[in-house]
Amino acid sequence: MQTQANKLQELVSLKNSKRTKNTKYIAITSGKGGVGKSTISANMANILAKNGYKVGLFDADIGLANLDVILKVSIDKNILHVLKGEASLGEIIVPVKKNLILIPGESGDEILKFNDQFLYERFLDEASILDELDFLIIDTGAGIGGHTQLFLEASDEVIVVTIPDPAAITDAYATIKITAKVKNTIHLILNMTKSAKEANIIYEKISKVAMANIDNLNLNLLGSLSDDKIVAKSIKQRTLFSDDAPNSTVTLEMKKITSNLIYKLERKVLDSSKDRGFGNFIKSLIDKF
Repeated sequence: MQTQANKLQELVSLKNSKRTKNTKYIAITSGKGGVGKSTISANMANILAKNGYKVGLFDADIGLANLDVILKVSIDKNILHVLKGEASLGEIIVPVKKNLILIPGESGDEILKFNDQFLYERFLDEASILDELDFLIIDTGAGIGGHTQLFLEASDEVIVVTIPDPAAITDAYATIKITAKVKNTIHLILNMTKSAKEANIIYEKISKVAMANIDNLNLNLLGSLSDDKIVAKSIKQRTLFSDDAPNSTVTLEMKKITSNLIYKLERKVLDSSKDRGFGNFIKSLIDKF
């Protein structure tokens, strides 16, 4: 497991030798709330940043934005203020630590009511300050609502998080089925598991049903995270378990998951000729409203 995690360092050297200006957009979602989606988003971003990647966390959980609480940072304004013309994008960005920033979301649905073309054009002009990001981790809302689907469709990759609970698994499958209409590859993370064996059994069951009912879907298991008290403690203390316990089983599992994701994406990251700056990402969302 440690060997897998250390591969992240090797990728940093490769990335630096073949520098790209394109940002990779990773949407992390779930079928229902309470499965650890935001905690996984924050810790994945933290591990990427520690390994030399420039990472942004975009809190896109409309109505329940909470990454500022998880990261223990204070915010005064969010992306809604930018769209209103009340702040610049640079003014709302929160530096969390080296290589890691937070783009605060709006804890309400007012953000989706804006369609003033002038405001969007000004926002898109300002968005170039984020073009040097290697990854933008987008913490979406749970469920299969229209707002969440917009973010999933606009992202490069989609990760669905679930837990070994029948209701959560059913909701995760529903999310996978809907998202498969716009994405041929969907990644899966099993959280709060008793063992890797349990995770594999659940994955096989979901995959079997998906193969029987969804055409042309590649459902990829990135890995699983143990049900560990360290995670609960970090949530309570508003810290990151990947910082608190860097050598714990759950942190090594998170590193392995992150490493697995990067290895599957690295060729796309390096070879992509598509303009994937933050401004164009937001424009792709606007075009779908």
